[in-house]
Formats: sequence, C-alpha cells, structure tokens
Amino acid sequence: MPYLVDGHNLIPHVPGLSLQDMDDEEKLLNLLSDFARTEQVAIEVYFDRAAPGYVGTRISGRVKAVFVSTHTIADEQIIKRIHSLGGSVKNWTVVTSDRRIQGEARTKRAQVVEAAEFVLRMATARRIHPSADTTMPTLSPDEVDEWLNLFARGNNQDQQP
Repeated sequence: MPYLVDGHNLIPHVPGLSLQDMDDEEKLLNLLSDFARTEQVAIEVYFDRAAPGYVGTRISGRVKAVFVSTHTIADEQIIKRIHSLGGSVKNWTVVTSDRRIQGEARTKRAQVVEAAEFVLRMATARRIHPSADTTMPTLSPDEVDEWLNLFARGNNQDQQP
C-alpha cells in the first residue's frame, strides 16, 4: 500500500530531526527511502516553503518528493493529490496529524496514520530489517510497547462522547 506523507508535519515526530535543521528534509528523505526499500512500498512526500530553485519533484528509488513553492502550501497539494487519485485513493495511506488533511483522506476512504504512529512503523521496520546507513535511533521493545499503549489510550479517548 503506497503512502502519501505530509513531510513537515512528520519531521517533528522523528527523534533527532527538527524543522530548524537546514537539512531536515534530506534526513527525512533518507529515512523514508530506507523504509520504502525494506517494506517494498512507494512513498510520495510533500514539503512546503521550498527555496527558490528547489520547487518541483525529485524521485529517488521508491520515494517521490514534491517541493511546493511559497505561493501555496503542501496541505493544498496533498488534498489535490488525494482527489486526483479517485477511487484508487482507498489503496493509499495518508500520513499526517493535520486534521483537515485527515478529514479529506477519510472522506475519500484512504487510510490515515498519525505522524507519531508512522514513526513507530519506521522504527519497527528498521528493527526488523536493520540498515547501517540510517540515522534514526532504534527504539527498545519497551519503548515500542510504551508508544503502542499511549496510542491505545489516545484512540479510546477519541471514541468517548
């Protein structure tokens, strides 16, 4: 199942990455490439506020990075992409914690994964398929359990009236 990722929404959830870093996007692309390769999935990731000369699309292996100009925002481009996929969007997983994008994705029947949960998926994939060239720290089994319990509590709270 391919992934559609809100890049700048994901970065703050990845240990060791920060939106303040000059190379935050490149670091995330490396992590996504490792994940896409080990899990045999395609990923489209969108970044807004692209520097002049960097606007456009870059493809590396299974990862397609879309750098959106300052005239628009990645959220708008992600929503356009969701709509452009038509009925096949139900085969995609949208990775974001942005409620507006989540709502659009769910309306079109795409799967939605919170950014922090996707980071856990990447960490788990790395632990199962270790890669020497990744910069993401490995979570211990206890840390993974702690995160999973946290998400379980969060999901139960979301379902209460």
